[in-house]
Amino acid sequence: MLMLSHLHIVCRLMRYLLIIMSLVLCLACQEDPLPARNFDGEVLVGLLHSRTGTLSISENTVAEAELLAIGEINRAGGLMIDGKRLRIVPVEEDGESDSLTFAQKAEKLIDVNKVEVIFGGWTSSSRKAMLPVIESREHLLFYPLQYEGEECSDFVFYAGATPNQQAGPAIDWLLQNRGDRFFLVGSDYIYPHTVNRIISRQVLQAGGTIVGEHYVPLGDQNLTETLHEIKMALPDGGIIINTINGDSNVAFFQEASALGVTAENNYTVMSFSVSEEEVKAIGAHYLEGSLATWNFFQAIETPASESFTRNFKEMHGVHRVTNDPAEAAYTMVHLWARAVVRAGSTSPDRVREKLIGTTFDAPHGRVEVAKNHHLRKRVYIGEVQSDGQFSVVFDAGVVEPRTWSQLLPANKGYRCDWTQSRSDAARFYSEEQDVHH
Repeated sequence: MLMLSHLHIVCRLMRYLLIIMSLVLCLACQEDPLPARNFDGEVLVGLLHSRTGTLSISENTVAEAELLAIGEINRAGGLMIDGKRLRIVPVEEDGESDSLTFAQKAEKLIDVNKVEVIFGGWTSSSRKAMLPVIESREHLLFYPLQYEGEECSDFVFYAGATPNQQAGPAIDWLLQNRGDRFFLVGSDYIYPHTVNRIISRQVLQAGGTIVGEHYVPLGDQNLTETLHEIKMALPDGGIIINTINGDSNVAFFQEASALGVTAENNYTVMSFSVSEEEVKAIGAHYLEGSLATWNFFQAIETPASESFTRNFKEMHGVHRVTNDPAEAAYTMVHLWARAVVRAGSTSPDRVREKLIGTTFDAPHGRVEVAKNHHLRKRVYIGEVQSDGQFSVVFDAGVVEPRTWSQLLPANKGYRCDWTQSRSDAARFYSEEQDVHH
């Protein structure tokens, strides 16, 4: 444990150094090649992510991907509205890995800085904290991360996966390929609890077994007891669904390796919040052979993917990696910009009207904003390799987003559709059948 503690301290020091380096780089690269005199005006946009605290291990990459997208749009001439060229100017705030801080900073960005949109959040707790601020002002929030669903706001656009675009395909594949005994471990907040309720229903309906369920506080670094509990419940190996978030994953995978909870001993770890960024911070040798389900992996070989990763590295450092949350964040900035041009305005209400149906050729493939303010996305399962990258082992194809999971009895038949002129458009019963979970 002493060695683990030392490793964690080193990881924290390295992350803080990388944060400082990236902030310096960002200040430099926000200077657009086109001088201000070539623009007719400016548009302020808010970037609100955790640059410090337990979640900064994951959120820094998201903010940096948004800066990349903003730089690309500005270099292409900015936003063209009524014959005028407008430069996008990011206003950054630090959510500090604290939900209350996210709410306070969202208020500041809207009321003081007068931004036209906020790109922000990571945990569902941070999104839920910002939601009253956004809705009371009828503003606009773009949220980049996969989440538990069970929400459909007229003022939020969700760029990450719903459970049926991540957990659903993952559980189906695991049941067919790895077994039917599952242990659920996650951080103690909204997303893990809710998505594990959905997963439990899916596993039980398929005849599988949930042998245990355990939650740890965000930022917890002592997971020895948790892993002993997993070994007792799955003495001969089995499937571990990991919804731990932030730097607790460092302790989880390093301790799992020390205790033999590894692929070599017939344990399959499927993570929903571990990407290339976390693998790099933890150490690939601790995760090799484990799995993750996302809508994007850096290793996907498409021209758009390779261009995205190359441009990201050029902006933020050749040692950096891209991942699904970064790709989603990058994509949502471009979707917003396209909707602005379609609306002929940066006003949140007019942009919101034009977002549904807006498309973008994202690094992982074409995405489209659906009627429930989520994205149609492709789903991949990847296996961690020795070089820290993922090898795709399954491609589920493009999956429609389902806000209200049909695996939960209370949701049966309910959906969200913001093209409907009805007061309950966020959640209403429909006879339409949907085969997706």
